Amino acid sequence: MDGDVYARLAQLGISVPPVVPPVAAYVPAVQTGGHVYVSGQLPMVEGSLAATGLVGAEVSPEQAKDLARICGINVLAAVENLVGLGRVVKVVKIVGFVASAAGFTGQPGVVNGASELLGEVFGEAGKHARSAVGVSALPLNAPVEVEAILEVA
Repeated sequence: MDGDVYARLAQLGISVPPVVPPVAAYVPAVQTGGHVYVSGQLPMVEGSLAATGLVGAEVSPEQAKDLARICGINVLAAVENLVGLGRVVKVVKIVGFVASAAGFTGQPGVVNGASELLGEVFGEAGKHARSAVGVSALPLNAPVEVEAILEVA
């Protein structure tokens, strides 16, 4: 991709926020060779979690999908901060973790919030491999977390 990604973000009305500071001993993203590995991003907005709790209990699946989109925006922020979004060639893979109430099996629909965002922003280059995993808890009681691997020029 090139500067088109910034035009696309503007068309979509998406403002890439500053990178979310780590909550533990890691960095938001690292580059090795032609790939950027983005650490798990929580649905942080202006320094605070947008919601807390288990999906299927305190958090609805629809709300969780919106939160996964926020995680995707934070993935974009980590990439922008490290190498710039204009260098992204391909979104290779994302992994979404969903803090799930007992019996909740809608993890794929929740993680679609991040997948659809990346498709909107990068078009064909945003199509990726993916895992959507249900877990009993996430850091800070977040409902969802998304990590990513992207190819860069």
